[in-house]
Amino acid sequence: MDNHQESVKQALDAASVVTVVGTLMEVLPAIAAAFTIVWTAIRIYETKTIQDLLNRGKDTDEEGE
Repeated sequence: MDNHQESVKQALDAASVVTVVGTLMEVLPAIAAAFTIVWTAIRIYETKTIQDLLNRGKDTDEEGE
């Protein structure tokens, strides 16, 4: 099941890249760029690196209580 979800995410990531290129070439409307920016921001937010950075302070606060 997880493999299927990763495949879907990768396909959407590829579509996101195509959308960015198309928007930069003025082939697609600006609304497509907005959706792409939102999708990319969500994907970046979900990465382990960003989650570790956001949760870094929480771990030390919980241990101190």
